[in-house]
Amino acid sequence: MKNWYKIASVILILYTVIFGMLGVVPRLPILNETIRNLYYHVPLWWAMMFQMGVSLFYSAKYLKGGNKQDEQFAYNAALVGILLSIPGLITGSLWAKFTWGTWWTFQDPKLNGVAIGILIYVIYFILRASIIQEMARARVSSVFNIFAFVMFMLFIMVFPRLTDSLHPGNGGNPAFGKYDLDNNMRMIFYPAVIGWMCFSGWLLNILNRISLIKSKIDD
Repeated sequence: MKNWYKIASVILILYTVIFGMLGVVPRLPILNETIRNLYYHVPLWWAMMFQMGVSLFYSAKYLKGGNKQDEQFAYNAALVGILLSIPGLITGSLWAKFTWGTWWTFQDPKLNGVAIGILIYVIYFILRASIIQEMARARVSSVFNIFAFVMFMLFIMVFPRLTDSLHPGNGGNPAFGKYDLDNNMRMIFYPAVIGWMCFSGWLLNILNRISLIKSKIDD
């Protein structure tokens, strides 16, 4: 049963897609049917942040133990996180278009924070690729990866809560769960979060196995 999370990811994501479209949702002003995007947009971001946290763990583990596989796993986890940010951005942009009337607005601090946070991780990938010496690359990129995670969390979780924001749960706006995430939606939303986290773990497992094979070939 070591592959249970792979089976769980397929079942839970299919469940989310099907019942997320067919289930009953609250009829709210402005949001209307777009509230169904909560089942897709938010879980993708949670899975992304989960993988960024995994990447942080492996970077710290490398700095403590010096195992080069840990640094590679940190890179792989960060890569999975960035890959998940792409559908997260797309679903968020679609949601913004139908609720705010624009695909993107620089007036929202959380959107700005997301853009800056992703840019910081892009710098991490560029920095890692630019250092030729293996030990130096691993150490410098691991330190920068920890910095990237801290800054990313500040820009998307902390700073938006300190000022006005269009996003629920930020800048004085109540979070979804406080006023409209009823029991019907919870039965779909929480499985969606678990499903996408399991799927992100599946992707990471594939990349890690590829890295181990390449390492054996190089040796």
